[in-house]
Amino acid sequence: MTEKEKALLGMEFLRGDPELKAQRDRTEALCFELNNTSPQDAEKRAELLQQLLPNAQEGYYIKSPFICEYGDYIVLGKNFFANFNCKLMDGGTITFGDDVLVGPDCTFVTVEHSIDPGKRKAGYQIFKPITVGNNVWFGAGVLVCPGVTIGANCVIGAGSVVVKDIPTNSVAAGSPCRVIRTVSGADKQG
Repeated sequence: MTEKEKALLGMEFLRGDPELKAQRDRTEALCFELNNTSPQDAEKRAELLQQLLPNAQEGYYIKSPFICEYGDYIVLGKNFFANFNCKLMDGGTITFGDDVLVGPDCTFVTVEHSIDPGKRKAGYQIFKPITVGNNVWFGAGVLVCPGVTIGANCVIGAGSVVVKDIPTNSVAAGSPCRVIRTVSGADKQG
């Protein structure tokens, strides 16, 4: 089994796989081109984003600068929006539901390195997927760590570091991020 196959199966693997490196290099070049394309050149931006994010549904909008690691492992639901400086480190799959809003300077990371110093030095790592439900809003500067699931209808407060799952209909914030309260009827306008 190749290191790439191990990585994609969520198994511990050694970094440096040539196939993964080639994918990262391609994506880095596309991100560079996207981030140096005028916001007024909507056609070129759309073409580059389609190459970067082949698993995106309709209606998404991403402001530059934008960085992802592979692109192929990102799934965007309908009407996804990412503000300036969104970083999606997608060695593991990052799945966003419909109507997700990502504030500026947010980062989603799926790679974990070994705690064991010897294994870390040798280059062992593991990809753990991130899943985000429908209708979630991330405030500015949120960091979502590997393996986290965030339920539908959540609000994640600015500056939060999300290290554990957040249940559906939660308002959560902090470092580490904790549920503050549940979204209630008083929050909904008719």
